[in-house]
Amino acid sequence: MMSIKHYTDPELLEINTLENAIYMAMQNDVSFMIGLRLSLYEHQSTFNPNLPLRYLFYISDLYSGMIDKNKLYGSRKILIPPEFVIFYNGIQDQPDRRILRLSDLYSIRDQHCKLELEAVMLNINLGHNPALMNACTMLHQYAEYTDRVRRYTKTMSLEDAVEHAITECIHEGILKSFLEKNRAEVKNVCIYEYDEEEHIRLERSYAWEDGKKEGLKEGIRKGEKGKTCNLIQKKLEKGKTLSQIADELEDTEENIGRLIEQFHLGIPQ
Repeated sequence: MMSIKHYTDPELLEINTLENAIYMAMQNDVSFMIGLRLSLYEHQSTFNPNLPLRYLFYISDLYSGMIDKNKLYGSRKILIPPEFVIFYNGIQDQPDRRILRLSDLYSIRDQHCKLELEAVMLNINLGHNPALMNACTMLHQYAEYTDRVRRYTKTMSLEDAVEHAITECIHEGILKSFLEKNRAEVKNVCIYEYDEEEHIRLERSYAWEDGKKEGLKEGIRKGEKGKTCNLIQKKLEKGKTLSQIADELEDTEENIGRLIEQFHLGIPQ
């Protein structure tokens, strides 16, 4: 547990993850209640500043299904202490601990936020959060496995890197029983996730390139329009008519007239 407490009674734990949740590409989020605290844990391999908003949708749906609607109109308080935790192991550099707030997404910032939700993002890459890693051996071993896959992909194909990391970890007792039991599934999911990360990275790169090209085109269009307006202004100052200007610039009188009106061209009074 995030509180570093140890619970031994399984009856205290109630799993209430939403079925067929649409908030993630893969259903790897966990929601559960232990005692009176409702905890929502999510694993992310890419940084996402919109997670507080997604959590808001998620927690609303959870409570809608958990709470008797008739109690909402009663005089007794309904106790709802939620906890939001993100386990981050992406390649983008992030601190050991970071608070993501719903108010960070506000387009208009008020002195006092009318609605707030805070999620704790914990970096679970190897070498981060040593206290947490020491308290949770399984998490530390997962970080070790992930780190090896990433290191090996620098010199091997993705499939060979995953296979090598799995074999090595089993031999060294890292996630041994889990990897032995689920080897094929782990390999397939790992390859899928890395392919998805690469796809997202490439899509962002393509989008940036497209944006850069479109921006260049727009700049050229604006530059050409500005040049045309300068020519129109000079010709107007020389006393030329709309017809003459259109003929000299090889354009229509309608287009020239539109530019004159749009940019207030003409002889200064």
